[in-house]
Formats: sequence, structure tokens, C-alpha cells
Amino acid sequence: MTSLPTLILASQSPRRAELLKRLSIPFEARPADIDEESLGHLEPAPMAEALAAKKAQTIWQPGQWVLAADTVVALDTEVLGKPRSPEENKAFLHRLSGRTHTVYTGFAIQQPEGHLHSEVVEAKVAFRDLQEWELEWYASSGEGLDKAGGYGAQGLGMVLIERIEGDFYTVMGLPVSRVWQRLYQLGYFGQR
Repeated sequence: MTSLPTLILASQSPRRAELLKRLSIPFEARPADIDEESLGHLEPAPMAEALAAKKAQTIWQPGQWVLAADTVVALDTEVLGKPRSPEENKAFLHRLSGRTHTVYTGFAIQQPEGHLHSEVVEAKVAFRDLQEWELEWYASSGEGLDKAGGYGAQGLGMVLIERIEGDFYTVMGLPVSRVWQRLYQLGYFGQR
């Protein structure tokens, strides 16, 4: 494989950055400042894809490869965003306890000539029945405050989860296998 072009990651997520580092893909994180509320009227899956596309388009400049992603957590059809306080985080977890919810991670890749490709990947996450002290313990950790749905599957939140159907990395915030395949198909790795 020839030397790869620097990928612009339109995200401030340390989890997404960590995943790209693991793949040895050269990247530069450049968070996109967008109004996420403007797409709040969409259903969860289209919302995740549209947010990712909007982030990529906001950051892209001619000649650059841009990767953007956005994760939306939905309990039935209701979106659970990022909790604003430990109390709200605890309320989210209480609602997720003993139930299965869906995690949608949309991603968008914008090519150097400007073509935009986007899609969404979903996974089902089942929480076990949580005890009151566990809700309190996790909410007070602060870990869930910057995460859609109020928990992180890769951190302390791993103890909340009974089962995941689908790609774990979709739940973590970047469907790595699918992104890798798409980058290959689009010519990022030098083949055409």
C-alpha cells in the first residue's frame, strides 16, 4: 500500500480518533460546528446519516478526503441525545434498563473532487435490568455525559449491556469495517 493521504476527521470524538489510529490511517481531527437541532425533525436513521453528511460538507475543501460520523440512539422512535446532567443521564439509563434500543451511526466520506458518499449502519443493544445503585453509580461517573444515549459501551458502560446485535464499533461511534470497505471502494487506498 502506498502512503495514504491525510484523512480529515470531522469530529472531536476521542473514540473515533482512537479507532483511526488503530488502523494506521493518517488523519487530522477538525471538528465540524453544525446546528444538530436543525435536523431533529428527521427519523433516527436518516438523522444520523444527514448529520454525518452535513459535518463532512462543512469541513471539506477541494483536494481533501473527509470522514464524518454521527451516532443517534433511539428507544423505539424517540431519540436519546447526550444527557445534559447526571440526573438526566440517570433518567436515560432508567428508561434503557431491561430494554433493547437501536444505535444508528451514519458516516460520510467526501472525496477530493467533492463527491459525497454517506450511509448509516445500525446495531441493537440490549441492557440488562439495572439496579438503582448501578444507575446512580454510572450517572455519577460522568462518563455518559458526552455520549448519545448517555453511555459508552467501550468504558464503564460495558457492565450495563447484556447483548449487542450488529457491529460493536457502530455502538462505539464508527462502523470501522464498513468505513474501511467504503474507503477502498472510493479509491482512498490508491487503487481504482
